[in-house]
Amino acid sequence: MTTQMRAVSQHRYGGPEVLEVVKIGLPTPGPGQALVRVHAAGVNPADWKIRSGTVRKFGTPPFTLGLDLCGVVEAVGEQATRFRPGDEVYGCAFPPHGAYAEYAVVPVEALAARPASIDHVHAAALPVAALTAWQALVRVAAVRTGHRVLIHAAAGGIGHLAVQIAKARGAYVIGTAQESKHTFLRGLGADELIDYTTTDFAAALRGIDVVLDPISGDYGPRSLDTLTPGGILIDVRGAGPDRATVREQAKARGVRFVEFGFTPSGIDLESVTDLVERGSLRVAVEHVLPLEDAAKAHELSETNRMKGKIVLTL
Repeated sequence: MTTQMRAVSQHRYGGPEVLEVVKIGLPTPGPGQALVRVHAAGVNPADWKIRSGTVRKFGTPPFTLGLDLCGVVEAVGEQATRFRPGDEVYGCAFPPHGAYAEYAVVPVEALAARPASIDHVHAAALPVAALTAWQALVRVAAVRTGHRVLIHAAAGGIGHLAVQIAKARGAYVIGTAQESKHTFLRGLGADELIDYTTTDFAAALRGIDVVLDPISGDYGPRSLDTLTPGGILIDVRGAGPDRATVREQAKARGVRFVEFGFTPSGIDLESVTDLVERGSLRVAVEHVLPLEDAAKAHELSETNRMKGKIVLTL
C-alpha cells in the first residue's frame, strides 16, 4: 500500500482560499481505530466553521477537514473488532485526520456498515446531518405519534432528513422554507409548509410540541411563542450567538430549551441505516464535486441556501 496520499489541508484559519490539495503521509490506525480508504466525503457547515476558526475544538492548523465519509476499511488497529479490511462503511472522521483525503483514521465506534440500497456518495452525505436530526428528535425530544413538530430550514442538510425522521415517528410535520422548495419537501412527507419570506411563522403557528432549529439567531425566541406548555426547542446550530436570553425566556414560559450537538455513534447510524433500507429516509445531494473543489464546496455551503447536501468524491 502507498505511504502517501492526497488530502485537503489548511495551514491557517481563513476563507475557502486557505484550502489546498497536498501530499501527506498516510495516518496509522491506533487501538480501536480503522484506516478507511475514502470514496466520498460529505460537506457540512461545521467544516467551514472549523476552517475559519469559528470552531477551534480540534486545535490549530495544519489539519485535514471533513467529518462525513463513506469508503472501504483498509486496515484496523488493535481492539478494533467491529470491522475487517474490505468492509464498506460510513461514519464520522475528525481533524486532524478528516475525511477530505484519500484515507482517514476513524474510531470504529463511529462507523456503521454502508446501507446496501444507496451508493457511496449518498451514504457520505448522511452521518453528521442524520445523526443530528435522529438524536435530537428521538433521543432528546422522544418524538411520537400525535406530536406537532416544527422544523426550520426544512430543505437544508439537517432539515430535510429531520422532516423524514419525524414523519417516520408518526408526527405531524411543519417546515419553514422558501416556496420554491415546497414541492421538494412535500415529496419527503411534510404536512404543512410556511414560506418564511412572506409569512411570520411565530404568528401563524401554535400548539407545537417540538421545534428543531438549525438557524439560531432570532429564530429561537420567536419559536418559543409557537410551543405548547411543556414543549421543547432544540437548537442544533452549534457555534453561534449566546443563548442565555432564549434559555431564560423558555424557562419563564414553561417550555424546555436544549442546545444540542450530535454524538458520533455507529449504533445510532445503524438506526439511520434501518430507515434508509425501509425507504423511510432518503438524502438529497445537490452538488457532487471532486476533492480538488473543496474550496468551491465551502463557498456553496456558506450561502446557507443548499437543498440537501454537498459531497466531495475521490
